This record gives sequence, structure tokens and C-alpha cells, in this order.
Amino acid sequence: MDFEQDNTIHKLKLLFVLDKMEIPLTENNIIDICTSSNNWFTYLDVKEAMYELLSVKFICEEKVKGEETRYTITFDGRNCLSHFYYRIPQDMRERITTYAQENRMNLKRSQEYVSEYSKNPDGTYYVTFKIKEPAMTNSLLEIQLKAPTRQSAVEASRRWTEKAPVIYENIYENLLDN
Repeated sequence: MDFEQDNTIHKLKLLFVLDKMEIPLTENNIIDICTSSNNWFTYLDVKEAMYELLSVKFICEEKVKGEETRYTITFDGRNCLSHFYYRIPQDMRERITTYAQENRMNLKRSQEYVSEYSKNPDGTYYVTFKIKEPAMTNSLLEIQLKAPTRQSAVEASRRWTEKAPVIYENIYENLLDN
């Protein structure tokens, strides 16, 4: 297989990944999914494919102030994929599809349910929890709590990803729902 044909397959695989994930992904998400998590590409192959797909507008950037840029497949990218997806080996399409089905919700949660913590002068930590709506600059919900130790701040941040929907529902029902 020559270099140009190999590069075409990389671009098709990247379009297939973005199509199957069904959510905008950061560059770091894409690199992690395609390299370290699955070894479908090398780092340089991902970067080159992203650059070339952006330049022909088969993928686009979604920029939200204060957040990492996210990438998504465009209508033209889907159209191209629909004509040439068969050039991606069947077993690779199956692996990508399976990965997307198993990991899509976790990635979506990690983008929407965000937490961060910072140390206070007294040695405690402020933990900020947010629920973000995709492509919106403002948070749907933002809560700040004081944690006594770094360990408790880390643990609270870890739990937030799992419990954010229930917490939001509880707050909404108790404060806003009549």
C-alpha cells in the first residue's frame, strides 16, 4: 500500500470515528481514542488527517469561550464517508463501532459534568462542580463546595461525573418544580 492510499484510509477512519462517536471531541479526545486507547493511528497520522480534513471542511471546529476546541464531522464529511466507508477494513469498522458504543456516554459525561479544585490559603480546597450544555458558554448549574483535604476534593470530583444528573434533578425538583 503506498503512502497516499494509506493517508486516505487514515482520513476515512478518522471520519468514521467522529461519525460513530456522535459527539464533538477535543483534539486530546481524538488523539487518545485513536492512538493510546486503540492503536488505530500514530500520533502524527492523526494530526495530519485532522489538518487535511479541516482544510477540505470534512470536519469543523466548534469553539466555546474558555473551553478546548471540539471537532465534529460535517455534512460533506458524512457524504464522503457514505461513498467510501467500504475502503476501511470491515474488522476496523467493527472495532470503531464497538468502541464508540461502549465509550460514547462516558466521553459525553466528561464534557458535560466538569469539576475542578483549588487550594485555599488555610489548606482546605474549593471544589467547583459544573454541568455544561454542549456548545453553550454558560453553565447550566455551578456549585462550589469547600473540602477539608485534597483527597476529599479529588474524591468529590470523581463522584461528580456519576452523580451530576441525579443532583441536578434533585435541586431542580426541590427548588424550581412546583
